[in-house]
Amino acid sequence: MNMDKDRIAGAAKQAKGAIEIATGKVIGDAKLVAEGQQDKAEGKIQNAAGGVKDALKNMLKK
Repeated sequence: MNMDKDRIAGAAKQAKGAIEIATGKVIGDAKLVAEGQQDKAEGKIQNAAGGVKDALKNMLKK
């Protein structure tokens, strides 16, 4: 099964956000934590959109 590119990109963005959050907390950089939270949220949305696209593709194949 081929996953939609948005799911892959969204998962990558979520991971990047999690790393930024952790790094920001360790070094005490509130701006980096906020950017990480934003990236993580955007990644979740992008991943969900890709999931919808995948579901539609699967429905159309049947």
